Amino acid sequence: MFAHSGSFAALRMTRAGFLFSVLCSLTAVLCFTACAHYRLGPGAAPKFSTLFIAPVTTEALLPQARELVTTQLREAFLRDGRVTLVNSPAQADAVLQLSLTGYDRTVAVSRQDDTGLARRFDVTLRAQATLTDRRTKQAFFTQRPVTAKRGIFTDSGLVPAEFQGLPLLAEQLAVEATHAVLDTW
Repeated sequence: MFAHSGSFAALRMTRAGFLFSVLCSLTAVLCFTACAHYRLGPGAAPKFSTLFIAPVTTEALLPQARELVTTQLREAFLRDGRVTLVNSPAQADAVLQLSLTGYDRTVAVSRQDDTGLARRFDVTLRAQATLTDRRTKQAFFTQRPVTAKRGIFTDSGLVPAEFQGLPLLAEQLAVEATHAVLDTW
């Protein structure tokens, strides 16, 4: 009698083990199929494959910023690699125009020895971007604001600090513009 009940307990254990393994297998299959279409990266592909970047224009009083921002903008798109840059609007699917609209400097930290003097400024470079589909002549977006902000320390003087900070500010603005153009609108 005891032998019969022992084999029944073993059978119940076997069924429980079998159900457990089936449940684990189903869970694993569901997890893997749920993630099957996941893509690492920025998301949807852009609606164009070639891009012409027009020379940056400026309304801001910032010497030599146009050339620096244009260079940084081209380098940011080259690093990203989702679109091919071309040398003329006639070769492009889309055209990007960026206009620098302002440059601001605000005091962030005062000096300890003289609170009337700033030790650190926050500088902001503002721009507007327009992206046009050259094939249909329709704008993907018009005058989209793009902003870059950095802190600069004036320990060696304000003019040298701004001169040294401008390439970093231009690079940050270029990255923001790249995201505005290539990432989902």
